[in-house]
Amino acid sequence: MFRGAVWLLAGRGSLGRGLSTRSGGWTPDWTEKVSEIKKKIQSALPGGAWHPLYDTSHLPPEHSDVVIVGGGVLGLSVAYWLKRLERPQGAIKVLVVDRDHTYSQASTGLSVGGIRQQFSLPENIQLSLFSVDFLRNINEYLAVVNDPPLDVQFNPSGYLFLASEKGAAIMENNVKVQRQEGAKVCLMTPEQLRNKFPWINTDGVALASYGLEGEGWFDPWCLLQGLRRKVQSFGVHFSQGEVTRFITSSSDMQTTSGKGVTMKRIHEVHVKMDHSLEYQPVECALVINAAGAWSGQVAELAGIGKGPPGTLEGTKLPVEPRKRYVYLWHCPEGPGLETPFVADTSGAYFRREGLGHNYLGGCSPTEEEEPDPGNLEVDHDFFQNKVWPPLAHRVPAFQCLKVRSAWAGYYDYNTFDQNGVVGPHPLVSNMYFATGFSGHGLQQAPAVGRAVAEMVLEGQFRTIDLSSFLFSRFYLGEKVEERNII
Repeated sequence: MFRGAVWLLAGRGSLGRGLSTRSGGWTPDWTEKVSEIKKKIQSALPGGAWHPLYDTSHLPPEHSDVVIVGGGVLGLSVAYWLKRLERPQGAIKVLVVDRDHTYSQASTGLSVGGIRQQFSLPENIQLSLFSVDFLRNINEYLAVVNDPPLDVQFNPSGYLFLASEKGAAIMENNVKVQRQEGAKVCLMTPEQLRNKFPWINTDGVALASYGLEGEGWFDPWCLLQGLRRKVQSFGVHFSQGEVTRFITSSSDMQTTSGKGVTMKRIHEVHVKMDHSLEYQPVECALVINAAGAWSGQVAELAGIGKGPPGTLEGTKLPVEPRKRYVYLWHCPEGPGLETPFVADTSGAYFRREGLGHNYLGGCSPTEEEEPDPGNLEVDHDFFQNKVWPPLAHRVPAFQCLKVRSAWAGYYDYNTFDQNGVVGPHPLVSNMYFATGFSGHGLQQAPAVGRAVAEMVLEGQFRTIDLSSFLFSRFYLGEKVEERNII
């Protein structure tokens, strides 16, 4: 009835304007129209059959157990695992809200699609090991009856990290951790490097680490569409719009130390419809913040970080958009089919793209060089000044290349420690996070989605313990630093 009342009020002005003529009188052809309008209004009154004046099919449902803010690969993965692990089937009603269902600016589609286990933190290694198994067996997870099988085009060419003399000891320690977690990684001397990859100039390289199994790259779009197709078959609802408000209730409580805190709970999400001033309130039990680069803003809507500085209430979600460029170039004499995903000592990286001597690459800027995230325009001078010189030094064949295209995308950058944020907020008790992975969210999405679903459904992490990725670390100042960020 609420939705019908909104539409009646919204329609009243436009209907009234349409009934008048320039002379202010009535015209005969309006008689039939007025009669029809009266019938429609009568149908909306108590006791009358309901025939909506307007189509409301584009609106989200008025009730949903779970509202997921963000329809990228992380949000879809959470939706998938919630529905897959729910008992009984169909028990949980899930709504995914996203501003752009074309994914034209989504980080997923603009990614270079890499996946690796060469991290320094055990949690990140375990997440990627889980995810590579998911990708290898993707049709066991995401197959839909009567739809064609998925092909994520996983290319297991490995990652090749290069270290200078200064970084060699750190690399050795990282590889030790990776092997302990089950990753297949080997160390290579400069001589071994030249023998295996003769196109590399090893000047300034003291040590290299090379992924022997389960590393490479894949098609991000295929994973995104595969997850979306599967969750739709599970009955997940989608809405194109923007979350603009949370309606919450609060209660004052005391900690064990006697300190007072205010607990909040979200009861309603307001979704502003795309290209419209209208909004739809959605009652819910739980919200998943998977809004990527914009998840910090979504958290603020729930009052997170709005309290006094230095308190838990005043601790913000430290995730913000950071713009990153990706360049595609052609080099007829470049490295061949055996080329891995190369991460240079300078921070520049590249990988092969297809079979026609094309390559993708880029480099993360320094803090001082961070570009304006207000748009996705590409700085071509950045390639000329920061990307090309180190890569041409490392791969002499790249001295002669031609840039064919370029684009920019967003990292959901965690300014605190560049690692993901997973699990519930300690004060807004029914907001859960799946964000802040600072560039490696795509490759870890299958595992992160499962971890969040486990926490929602069972109250704890079961497959991979991600307790160190909880929100509380920001208040406590406990960084979990990842050394291998590209």
